[in-house]
Amino acid sequence: MGLLKIDKSKLVEEKVKTTPQNVKEANEALFCATMNLPTAAKHCGMTQKEMKLTFWEFLKYHPCDYESEELPSINKGGNTDTYEVKKVSIRT
Repeated sequence: MGLLKIDKSKLVEEKVKTTPQNVKEANEALFCATMNLPTAAKHCGMTQKEMKLTFWEFLKYHPCDYESEELPSINKGGNTDTYEVKKVSIRT
């Protein structure tokens, strides 16, 4: 063997148990964009595909926590290259 020996038991991450609390935390973090999908999936002990499906369900049934007075609209002068951004407020 060589000089560098690698302990294979340290290379494998511990399995995380999927709990409703972990899933709730991950979905809220994804919704607020404080966690990315691979990190959220790891946090829950799910695959990325399972996390995507769970998050889509969360989006379907989760009420918006922001309020949009008006959506951005295209200028009506026929010019589609410039956009008018109108005021959007966020509820906290």
